Amino acid sequence: MVEIQRARILDAMIEACREHGAGAVTVAHVVSRAGVSRRTFYELFPDREACFVAAFDETVARVGQRLAAVWEPQAKWRVRIRAALTALLELFDDEPAMGRLLVVESLTAGPAALQRRMRLLACLIAEVEAARSDGRSSRAELTALTGEGLIGAALSIVQARLSEDDPDSLRKLVNPLMAMIVLPYLGAAAAGQELAKPLAPRRPAPTRPPVEPLRDLDLRLTYRTVMVLGAVAQHPGASNRQIGETAGISDQGQISKLLQRLGRLGLVRNDGVGQPRGMPNAWTLTPKGEGLVRATGQFTGATQPAARGARVSPGRARSSGR
Repeated sequence: MVEIQRARILDAMIEACREHGAGAVTVAHVVSRAGVSRRTFYELFPDREACFVAAFDETVARVGQRLAAVWEPQAKWRVRIRAALTALLELFDDEPAMGRLLVVESLTAGPAALQRRMRLLACLIAEVEAARSDGRSSRAELTALTGEGLIGAALSIVQARLSEDDPDSLRKLVNPLMAMIVLPYLGAAAAGQELAKPLAPRRPAPTRPPVEPLRDLDLRLTYRTVMVLGAVAQHPGASNRQIGETAGISDQGQISKLLQRLGRLGLVRNDGVGQPRGMPNAWTLTPKGEGLVRATGQFTGATQPAARGARVSPGRARSSGR
């Protein structure tokens, strides 16, 4: 449950910054949107700035995953830069709140966030400046400030778009930004080619795993519930008695009621239904149940306890705080 709560808080920070601005967002904004208590927030983050930095790092990781999927180190400089720029702007189209946090809100979120922003910009500048050592630039007179100036200009344009209430598609900026970046290094002819180049077909956005796997379940994820799900995961096809023994529940009436409820919620299924009378049940996890077990990540099989008492109702999650 800890990882689920952390992910919910980081998502809430990203959205709260988009709504209020990083300089004005408060812990109250974040916990209200995340559906957790202030106590839970402070168990995971020492303060608001630390939470923002964690959200920034999470966003950078998402950007890195998207860029890694298109980056070809052996390709020509122009090809690498175009692929990376396209992937980045498409990600910002898919996740405008993440783009705003990375480009806009990091300016006012405190010194730690600003340092991370500067390190990220240094990486981008180095990739653009690779044109000077790539053997393709015909402009020996260019200074080391060229790449910094180009990244600054491109970032300013993207920042202005992301600051709008309803920004237009950032993907449309690929050609003009590529022409601007290429011009100093390769000349007007290459810039013209970039400006006229057809955009590549849009890559489908990767499916993002749900932050809260219990969002649509009216389920109290207690220690006992987690242990039962773990027992079913550890012993597929087990009977009520076997699951009770593995989960440490001796009352067969309780284990029967709990399994029936988990079955109604679609988390487990009884493959023993239809057997001759008196034969034991045979419980297995459904795909939804398997997803919940993976998402909680608090146990292996049924050997370790999970956080107690997290209550999730439809449309909103709350921690019991126990």
